[in-house]
Amino acid sequence: MSEPTTSPEPAAAQPDSTRTGPGRLLVAVYGLFALSATARALVQIATEFSHAPVAYVLSAFAGVVYIVATVTLAVGSPAARRIAVVSCSVEFVGVLVVGTWSLVDRATFPDATVWSGYGSGYGYVPLVLPIFGLLWLRHWNRRAKTQAAIVPAAEDAAQVGARDHGTDAS
Repeated sequence: MSEPTTSPEPAAAQPDSTRTGPGRLLVAVYGLFALSATARALVQIATEFSHAPVAYVLSAFAGVVYIVATVTLAVGSPAARRIAVVSCSVEFVGVLVVGTWSLVDRATFPDATVWSGYGSGYGYVPLVLPIFGLLWLRHWNRRAKTQAAIVPAAEDAAQVGARDHGTDAS
């Protein structure tokens, strides 16, 4: 009886979290935006809410979206990835809607929000961040589908090999 020299274990060979590799940077940037947008909105709401209520409420909403994205990207489970796709999509739509609204109706936005002017006050990072987030999540969703196809194939191969050697693979 000869033992195989290598055993294919694709699930063990590759990390199973979106917070690995480039995902670490993505989670860090989302965390920074979660902290900065939320803190800024809370201070503005507490100290000068009547000056620009729409802008400050939208900033607080953006902060909540960033918090959800940060947590779900860091967790990285299949359910968390689905929630992260929703939060990144809401973020992207929010940047486009608020960015356009802030340029068309400047009276409603006497103070900037994280999404006003398409995130111009933050170097347009709010505009590109959800794109990178969605691309990273797409990568992980494809990877999960590939893993789902590989693991049963590997299990089937182990059962066939065990049957050929007269042992039980279960």
